[in-house]
Amino acid sequence: MKRRDQMKLGTFIYTFGHNQSSWLHPGSDINGANSFAHMHKIASISEKAKFDFIFLADSAAAAVGHPEALKRLPNKMNRLEPLTLLSALAVTTDRIGLAATVSTSYTEPFNVARMFASLDHLSGGRACWNVVTSDHEETAYNFNRNGLDLHALRYERAREYVDVAFGLWDGWEPDALVLDREAGIYLDPAKVHPLDHEGKHFQVRGPLNIARSPQGRPVIAQAGGSEAGLELAAQTAEVVFTLSATFEKGRSFYENLKGRMEKYGRPRDSLKVMPGLMVNVGRTEAEAQAKIDYILDRMNPKVGLQALGEFLEADLSDLPLDQPLPREKLPMAPKGSKALFDSLIDFVSEGHTLGELIRLYAEKQTGNGIKGTPRQIADFMEEWFIGGAADGFMLMLPTLPASLQDFTELVVPELQRRGLFRHEYEGRTLRDHLGLTVPDSRHVAAAPAPAIPTAKCP
Repeated sequence: MKRRDQMKLGTFIYTFGHNQSSWLHPGSDINGANSFAHMHKIASISEKAKFDFIFLADSAAAAVGHPEALKRLPNKMNRLEPLTLLSALAVTTDRIGLAATVSTSYTEPFNVARMFASLDHLSGGRACWNVVTSDHEETAYNFNRNGLDLHALRYERAREYVDVAFGLWDGWEPDALVLDREAGIYLDPAKVHPLDHEGKHFQVRGPLNIARSPQGRPVIAQAGGSEAGLELAAQTAEVVFTLSATFEKGRSFYENLKGRMEKYGRPRDSLKVMPGLMVNVGRTEAEAQAKIDYILDRMNPKVGLQALGEFLEADLSDLPLDQPLPREKLPMAPKGSKALFDSLIDFVSEGHTLGELIRLYAEKQTGNGIKGTPRQIADFMEEWFIGGAADGFMLMLPTLPASLQDFTELVVPELQRRGLFRHEYEGRTLRDHLGLTVPDSRHVAAAPAPAIPTAKCP
């Protein structure tokens, strides 16, 4: 059945791109990690192409690992705090949505609700909060922890955290600001509501000390794939980022998640599923492959070894590169993509060396099977979109801004030609772009309807 909507696109920003060696690319800015000009250029390219939003992933910790790898990994070792950066981009861009990760495990809901409300005001309604519970051990040690809290506890806290944030955003009714100079009245206190939340993890009186924002509340994004994560997303998320190795798995995830929404009283189209998509596009297949090879040829083995070790959850640092990977180093099941894991297992079984395995893994991560001409890339995206496996895509580009420029110049026109992607923005807010409604304040929704006067008999 033909869809009546169009696909959504977001730019996933790691400073230099989604390859560990992307900072070595001549098209990158070597000073980009701390350069507003670099980030603004990425945002501007995305906005010119009419993308829905840009997205800044974040972790409140430096990477850990082998020193020979760490000294070559700027993406995780040196990056700007995302809300600070997005606040600057809010006043230097006009339409592009502004999304960032903030963890519920290491922050307080009042602070985060206030910061995202501020960003929504500064940007005219373009803010998006990617809600995460954090799953990196190294982050916990920066926040008075001796390791990660249990998964169930992190999600229990996250569920209460999001509920508190929603309550704070709802605390101001849309017309609470009176702004009457003649009467000397700035606001109506009866329309500003304390929260008075007392829960297991938080006690928050409220109200929030900032008025209701242009979107009512920021767009909520999530990426959890666990049972607890899926339930939280079905209940509260409006955008979900995911990674699916095949169309069949993508469609299964899509139906699983959207099938959970009815019990929360939510229509299916109030949540957009956006799989991450690694893209290498060239005017020819050979050109696309050459771009992958250029990056892989410059990847230091220690960097590739650390990335592979993180995926396999194994310490590979002392193993020889010219020998096959010992089978006992392989986990019984993958933490990430099973399809990718299975392909690596087959490769190991064929007797290839660890060095060869590192390159295969890096190419899979860089290419992800999505490489080729604009028509081939568009064919792939159209299949997932029309076939019910995606509402759009998070573009995980190997190098920035070079790969982003290639995509916007080569693939976007092909998507537009097929009627799959917009030529112009439909509105000004991120909710406008995504086709999402502005949520009602719980206080407005709960208020009794005004009495209808009855006519008096003569």
